[in-house]
Amino acid sequence: MGENAKTALEANIVMALRQVYDPEIPVNIYDLGLIYEINVDKDHKVDLKMTLTAPNCPIADELVANVAEAVRDVPGVVDVVIELVFEPAWSQDMMSEEAKLELGLL
Repeated sequence: MGENAKTALEANIVMALRQVYDPEIPVNIYDLGLIYEINVDKDHKVDLKMTLTAPNCPIADELVANVAEAVRDVPGVVDVVIELVFEPAWSQDMMSEEAKLELGLL
């Protein structure tokens, strides 16, 4: 896959992730800073590292499934593997400026 195609695919993945919301917070998971890493290989397989706002999140399985579905639905993506990580621990500092504004933190 050429670098332009990879960049375009990654941009489409980010757009898809911005459609996934934590049901308890009115901000998408990407702008919340829950996505730590997105890697797309030459075969269009996506490895994604993400976290949760809290390790004991009651909807963790549902949220991970929603992320996997959103990424798989991106045209060109062949498969996605999600690794749920808790290091570094999520904090409000990881949120985008837009997310902080939406939540009244600015």
